[in-house]
Amino acid sequence: MKTINLPRALRASLVAAALGGASTAALADIKDYKFELVDQTIQAGPDKVVTVRLMNTKTGKLVPDAVIFATRLDMAPDGMQEMVTRIVSVPGAEPGTYKFKATFGMAGRWQLSLGAKVQGETGTVENKFVITAQK
Repeated sequence: MKTINLPRALRASLVAAALGGASTAALADIKDYKFELVDQTIQAGPDKVVTVRLMNTKTGKLVPDAVIFATRLDMAPDGMQEMVTRIVSVPGAEPGTYKFKATFGMAGRWQLSLGAKVQGETGTVENKFVITAQK
């Protein structure tokens, strides 16, 4: 007659359940994140603030504490890629909202390019937006 070693069987079933549960957990993908531009138009001039939100598209929630490491603002949509202006990060009003201050030296279409790392994810979130500066 065989005897069952209950502690060993219990440990084995707990380990199997833990491994099985971990393999079915849905993991986020870097493609599940995107920036959203709050306003597509802005007044031309110095010290204008552009606001974007970083969103998890699967949950619909804003993503705080992303590390934005790439920013560029130029007039590429109007064929003037060499017309670049300096862009500076400023504190956002709420978690998941990111603000940037820049000088829009002339009216026209400006392209905002962003690159960011989301904590706990591999890869980079990259988006480009067209902002229209008006006189």
